[in-house]
Amino acid sequence: MPHTLIVLIGPTGVGKTELSLSIAEHFHTCIVSSDSRQLYADLKIGTAAPTPDQLARVPHHFVGTLKLTDYYSAAQYEAEVMAKLEELFQQHDVVVLTGGSMMYVDAICKGIDDIPTVDKETRELMIQRYEEEGLEKLCAELKLLDPEYYQIVDLKNPKRVIHALEICYMTGKTYTSFRTRSTKERPFRIIKIGLTRDREELYDRINRRVDMMMEEGLLEEAKSVYEYKHLNSLNTVGYKEMFQYLAGEWTLDFAIEKIKQNSRIYSRKQMTWFKRDTDITWFHPDQKEEIMNHIKNLLS
Repeated sequence: MPHTLIVLIGPTGVGKTELSLSIAEHFHTCIVSSDSRQLYADLKIGTAAPTPDQLARVPHHFVGTLKLTDYYSAAQYEAEVMAKLEELFQQHDVVVLTGGSMMYVDAICKGIDDIPTVDKETRELMIQRYEEEGLEKLCAELKLLDPEYYQIVDLKNPKRVIHALEICYMTGKTYTSFRTRSTKERPFRIIKIGLTRDREELYDRINRRVDMMMEEGLLEEAKSVYEYKHLNSLNTVGYKEMFQYLAGEWTLDFAIEKIKQNSRIYSRKQMTWFKRDTDITWFHPDQKEEIMNHIKNLLS
């Protein structure tokens, strides 16, 4: 059997975790996480990281390996996961990759562009400018330096805007010039399984999941990392809203409703991204038998 990476993807709250465990157990293999926030050891509840019981069922990689202050990028993730897969495929014919971070999934399945690594001085300078001048000023600068990327970047995402400017300043070239968007060949086969539910069903699961996170201690977890709220690792749904409550700007009930709303919005963004990929075969999570038969047929 050729080495195969089973990629299980879908929006937040759809039910990837339990199915990924079942698939990994069936093939006696391990799971590689493609969740950009589960990498951080201090963000267990708000990221729905695997529980101790789940970690005991199946070995996981790239879960809880970073500190909040660690700088990390999709390029680092690609390099580290590719090296880990080379090691894992010496022990397993099949490995499972699962998570909802679209760029991280693409980094492994397609590869990302070879963009220069930003030096420490440039990074610190741009972070300082962001803190002193604000995002709007940096967006205006990006429009001048790289108008093509300005047209497509999420202008509300400081990490993307800052990174593009870092490349412009460090290399004297536009960030766009490094974005070839070419797909890299991988030394293993990839089977992509997408999970989807009716919108009403998914939204209900998301709402109940947020309530469960609150019961499990999301507020206490947010309090424990509040001093780091300015870091990109915490610029994510669940924590941003709790920080608004802790700062006295929102009531707790309002913050919880905003987490639910923003999680639903994020699920739509994920589906928009994933739906562009024609290599994904879609199933309802309850179609476990059909999913297993689909995988077995492709492996035979």
